[in-house]
Amino acid sequence: MKKVVAGPYREIDFSKAERGPVIPEPGKTKISIRIDNSLLEHFRKQVERAGAGNYQTLMNDALVASIQQRSVVDAVRQVVREELSAPRRNARQGRSRRVAA
Repeated sequence: MKKVVAGPYREIDFSKAERGPVIPEPGKTKISIRIDNSLLEHFRKQVERAGAGNYQTLMNDALVASIQQRSVVDAVRQVVREELSAPRRNARQGRSRRVAA
């Protein structure tokens, strides 16, 4: 086996260094949060079953899907409210016409 020899000592100035990735990913921010152990275990098991992947990516995808689903549900609720309120106005107008006629 080949013996590994360390390089010569040299002074490196870290006074202007920044923590984090060398090339930050656009559109992503590194954070630290507390997650329930059961939730974390769920996503880790999904990655293990798949045989590859990243549990953090799965968690991110689940959060995005939740936001998109809520926005669709909110849009449907708004349309239903508008549709339900429209016939009531027409029905009231129709009744007043009958009474007046």
